[in-house]
Amino acid sequence: MKRKQLLESEDISITFGGLKAVNGFSCTVHSGELVGLIGPNGAGKTTVFNMLSGIYPPTSGEIRVLNRQGKVQRTAHLAPAELNRIGVSRTFQNIRLFGNLTVEDNVRIALHSSRNENPFEVLFRLPRFFEDEQRMIHKTHELLELFALAAKKYELARNLPYGEQRKLEIARALAAEPILLLLDEPAAGMNPQETDSLMKLISLIRERFKLTILLIEHDMRFVMGICERIIVLDYGKIIAEGTPHEIRSNPAVIKAYLGTEGVNHA
Repeated sequence: MKRKQLLESEDISITFGGLKAVNGFSCTVHSGELVGLIGPNGAGKTTVFNMLSGIYPPTSGEIRVLNRQGKVQRTAHLAPAELNRIGVSRTFQNIRLFGNLTVEDNVRIALHSSRNENPFEVLFRLPRFFEDEQRMIHKTHELLELFALAAKKYELARNLPYGEQRKLEIARALAAEPILLLLDEPAAGMNPQETDSLMKLISLIRERFKLTILLIEHDMRFVMGICERIIVLDYGKIIAEGTPHEIRSNPAVIKAYLGTEGVNHA
């Protein structure tokens, strides 16, 4: 069955004070795909994510997303909250939890964007308000169970071990019920056992929630083990794209990571 085109970036570029951080980035991500974006430090990966998620408007180019209603929508100049409403969620390289709130409250806050009741129903505590409250409680507990965090729901987020903070951030992104999930270095700082657990978890949530996922990651074992397709950036430009097998043996990729000398001795 042919997959629908969910995300398309067409020749997007961004310039900071005369420096072109990303130059003509074009990619297509289809519904249900799990795509990796890799490259050496400073290649422009997070800058691409910041454009796709509304933090930076591109200097030039177009971004289009197939929204929840099945309509293609131009998103290059939408704010992050607007993108969240149409189905685009992301995590960050540096964890951005509400450290002084509980694990449970971190997830519940993200659910507010999907509330159904109007201010009148909230003010007068009408039945729909309580129905929505119960829905949010159920959804929160479902996500915490899935991420093995239910036993710690009353703990402050800042007190969780690092690996569990990473999981909580992904759970919070899922609470917004995205159709496209952008994961910025989800395995950063994790030990091999935590990384293996995360790989299984991402595969599980992808299948369970019918997600399309685009991720950045430096851990090549993680990327090669989980992604269907990989895009490689270097100096703000795409230098290669293909399956993990194709990328692993691509001379341009080897050169970008090892340098010319490394390639000559490989």
